[in-house]
Amino acid sequence: MADFNKILDAGDVDGGIINVVVEIPAGSSHKIEWNRELAVFELDRIDPQIFAKPCNYGFIPQTLDEDGDELDVLLLTEQPLPTGIFLKAKVIGVMKFVDDGEVDDKIVVVPADDRDTGNAYNSLEDLPKQLINQLEFHFSHYKDLKKAGTTVVESWGDVAEAKEVIKESIQRWKDL
Repeated sequence: MADFNKILDAGDVDGGIINVVVEIPAGSSHKIEWNRELAVFELDRIDPQIFAKPCNYGFIPQTLDEDGDELDVLLLTEQPLPTGIFLKAKVIGVMKFVDDGEVDDKIVVVPADDRDTGNAYNSLEDLPKQLINQLEFHFSHYKDLKKAGTTVVESWGDVAEAKEVIKESIQRWKDL
């Protein structure tokens, strides 16, 4: 398997098109994580089915969030994407998130070339409000059966704020 952090960088952050690697397909309750030391995907745990991911979940190569992992991505597509693929994705916002007291932001993206929607999504404002509500509900409650109240969606940020979060995470990676 390719080491995504060696063969890919974060992409064109200023241009708003980044590289994304899918860890968890939408609809899955498998918590699959990229193991940076072994350069493989690892099944961390199986969550209750009621907390299956509402969207594809992945990371941006050569980034490091404040929690010590690669910067997370919420990738919105109509159908689930398999673990291990990479794609170019358009940044449309950021979900400011805290998990057990640690900053664990999520960059919200869509495929850079989405002919199904006609590339209709360019910002969080373009998304259905119900989708934002579902994402916020999921991430506010997905750990409730184990550690209730430990996850908090603090706010949503625009494309400019998302790009700043990515740039800070790239710098953390370089400082590693």
